[in-house]
Amino acid sequence: MKMAIFGATGQVGSVMINILEESNLEIDELRLFASPKSAGKKLSFKGEEIIVEDSYSGNYKGIDIALFSCGKTASLELAPLVGSAGAVVIDNSSAWRMDDEVPLVVPEVNPDDLKNIKKNIVANPNCTTMIAMPVLAPIRDAAGIKRVIVTSFQAVSGAGVAGVKELSEQTAAFGNSASQLAFSGRAADGMEPRTFMAPIAFNVVPFAGALASDGSGETDEEQKWRNESRKILGLPGLAVDCTCARVPVFTGHSLSLHLELENDLEPEKAKELLAEAKSVVLTEIPTPLTAAGKNPTFVGRIRRDKTAEHGLAMFLSGDNLRKGAALNTVQIAEELSRRA
Repeated sequence: MKMAIFGATGQVGSVMINILEESNLEIDELRLFASPKSAGKKLSFKGEEIIVEDSYSGNYKGIDIALFSCGKTASLELAPLVGSAGAVVIDNSSAWRMDDEVPLVVPEVNPDDLKNIKKNIVANPNCTTMIAMPVLAPIRDAAGIKRVIVTSFQAVSGAGVAGVKELSEQTAAFGNSASQLAFSGRAADGMEPRTFMAPIAFNVVPFAGALASDGSGETDEEQKWRNESRKILGLPGLAVDCTCARVPVFTGHSLSLHLELENDLEPEKAKELLAEAKSVVLTEIPTPLTAAGKNPTFVGRIRRDKTAEHGLAMFLSGDNLRKGAALNTVQIAEELSRRA
């Protein structure tokens, strides 16, 4: 198999390389692509140095599977070109997720959607949506899901290297004076946000993504969660309300889920189901620190939601760079390889 990574020098691209080294895929050749300014750099894969190629001027022939993490604009331009050269593109951006001719796949949930690849493109879900899918699928199968109310607590690495840098710099700027924030938020005066809507250090910012243009007051992150979960779970009428918040965590998205089910599901039965679910770890207190650097979604605090008939509530955390992005992309490649 000949594989390629587009966006190889980025945050998710580097995780893709690491996960490919850990995977069971038999890769005869790996090619790495990035923006023109990064072309010529050397990256290591299994002890071999690979020269990074220019994404826009490369020869794409001979590639079997291309993993994309180069952003929506680049993907809209490059994915059809790479696909037309014969590769199956697995894209990590938002460019193709809601295209009716492009499957949106989480291998533990809807692998059979890979039977219907029409444009040589497969889409990877948003990292926040992704982390919940292995948890929601077995609950859907056991009891049906009518409604989901979700609040996300999203790590700064979801905003890329710039988000990580901003939290690190703002945290360091407080030095030993952070405890002053216990008495007044004015201790953060002068801390100008660049990546986020407000200072992120020691704060919670109830806004992630960009404001949607439809007048709903939602962000695109919130709408992605609704639309993508419907498509992945095969529930086009699923009622979803989502609030996405950015929190001062480097890696690890967390979600508070309140579910209204079609049929009753006892919390203890839900725990039994999730204890057996693929890519899920049942734990008492899931946290982003527990999840960072690990592949599964960690789920806990499973209890009745007494505000809804057949209500269930839970909390979960997952690594947004691994399962939320790079790992799922590689798992799709593994599934395609098995089906070849």
